Amino acid sequence: MGGAGEDRGGRRYVPIAEHGLIGDLRSVALVGTDGTIDWYCCPAFDAPSVFASILDVERGGCFELAASVPARTKQFYFPDTNVLITRFFTEDGVGEVQDFMPLGGGPAETERHRLIRRVVCVRGSIPFRTRVAPRFDYGSLSHTVRLSGDTAVFETEGLALALTATVPLEADGPDVRGDFKLTEGETAVFALDKVGGDVTPRRCARTEAEEQFEATVAYWRRWLSASRYKGRWREMVHRSALTLKLLTYAPTGAIVAAPTTSLPEELGGERNWDYRYVWVRDAAFCVYALLRLGFTGEAEAFMDFVTRHISPGDGKVSGPLQIMYGIDGRTELPERTLAHLEGHHGSAPVRVGNAAADQLQLDIYGALIDSIYLYDKWAKPISSGHWDDVCALVDWVCAHWDQPDEGIWETRGGRRNFLYSRLMCWVAIERAIRMANRRGLPADLPRWRECRDTIYRRIMSRGWSGERRAFVQHEDGDVLDAAVLMMPLTKFIAPTDPKWLSTLDVLAEELVSDSLVYRYDPRSSPDGLRGDEGTFSICSFWYVEAMVHAGRIDEARLAFEKMLTYANHLGLYAEEISHTGEQQGNFPQAFTHLALISAAFNLDRALG
Repeated sequence: MGGAGEDRGGRRYVPIAEHGLIGDLRSVALVGTDGTIDWYCCPAFDAPSVFASILDVERGGCFELAASVPARTKQFYFPDTNVLITRFFTEDGVGEVQDFMPLGGGPAETERHRLIRRVVCVRGSIPFRTRVAPRFDYGSLSHTVRLSGDTAVFETEGLALALTATVPLEADGPDVRGDFKLTEGETAVFALDKVGGDVTPRRCARTEAEEQFEATVAYWRRWLSASRYKGRWREMVHRSALTLKLLTYAPTGAIVAAPTTSLPEELGGERNWDYRYVWVRDAAFCVYALLRLGFTGEAEAFMDFVTRHISPGDGKVSGPLQIMYGIDGRTELPERTLAHLEGHHGSAPVRVGNAAADQLQLDIYGALIDSIYLYDKWAKPISSGHWDDVCALVDWVCAHWDQPDEGIWETRGGRRNFLYSRLMCWVAIERAIRMANRRGLPADLPRWRECRDTIYRRIMSRGWSGERRAFVQHEDGDVLDAAVLMMPLTKFIAPTDPKWLSTLDVLAEELVSDSLVYRYDPRSSPDGLRGDEGTFSICSFWYVEAMVHAGRIDEARLAFEKMLTYANHLGLYAEEISHTGEQQGNFPQAFTHLALISAAFNLDRALG
């Protein structure tokens, strides 16, 4: 391989940010600005990949579809939808690829997991080429290919995909290729289906593709029309909402943290993790964002997932809850390394599964109970059985809040008495007390109040550093941590409290770089991993919100507008931003988009 990540065929790694996202509420595909699908897992978010050239340009597999002459490209979403358009501008004409995954239809259609790529010549004439090169099970399984006319069936044990096309295809070893030319007004259609059982290969004629395009556009516009947001940043907020919806697993209501694995937090670094699971912390913030926008159905579906799968468990070492679950509610998420893949731009290791599932992270109890509190207040009252679960969790928090844990950032450098974990234990108890009082629900209120007040005093005495004039990462330390930005956001401390304003100033001085916020400094707070990382986008939006609450509205607005310039061309964010302004980490990240929604909502309200 060349140093720039070039493969034998001349294809290079497309930067993380140079992608758009399509999906069917079961899985997603990432489409590069060069027209190539280089990430797709079938039939679900956490299934092994079929296309993964974003993790290994040579061995990962891809679905190329582009003009076969030099072209400039631009990518955009069909307005108010998750239908993605990639345009090719050549000397002789303009063409576009319309990528989407149809939604709705009966069970058989849903099981088909159809992915449609419709090519249209808009002006002049353009030659196109395609190469469909699946590599099953993260590129570890060989497959057979049967080509009959305009249909190719790729098959391996346990999974078969059928490609149908309205242009001639030819076999090329384990792949298929096609070359075709379109003149103005002409179209070509490619459809990739999961087949087997009752689902058989079915051609996707131009008329059917047109109908499914229109139905998919109508679905997304109908869904988005329920939004109550009418503020200044409508386009960005609605793109974030549409993205969060794409990260929803419809069969269970689960919301994944991101649809990818092992996209590096630093090129060449080892901070590469699998995010295709339900983090209790992320998903609870999602409920807040969705309820704020008026999407009560999605919040209700997630609450159903919580009630069914995230209830006080069997007393594991890590407590009654895990920090993350599979999209089907499973608790076993063993982590392994895929040594045969080189990683994005050579950033190994590529990991699947996540060993952090067994960590103790006390903050998740606050995140979860806060989401239940918000749902009970804004959507509909929780059931008596659900309240019994809440009580069991709060009783457990009262007994265990003072343990050291791994903390919100899942550090692998040993347990500490993290301030953020204490803060969210306070939130867990405080929100449960509010629910009990508002609805007259039975609870051990004297014990809960005593414990809540003890945590408050402990944070104020041992989480505050007189030397730094700031609240710090962990007790009796002096390391700064952007997670403390949540203190006024959770209503733990008044946003104009002198201690808080001093903290905000110190954070601005040491962790903020032109509105972008670092989580912490790994050099002063070793986290057990090599290398540096970028600024954390969720922290940047928390910073905006903290300034709003502190009354620093002009500063908050400028920081927010600056943050918007770091989005990719479609308004999407990965987890982090590098020192050169590039997107880093898994993409797109739910946490970042829901923090954007929350910051926009609160900034709008402050601006009046």
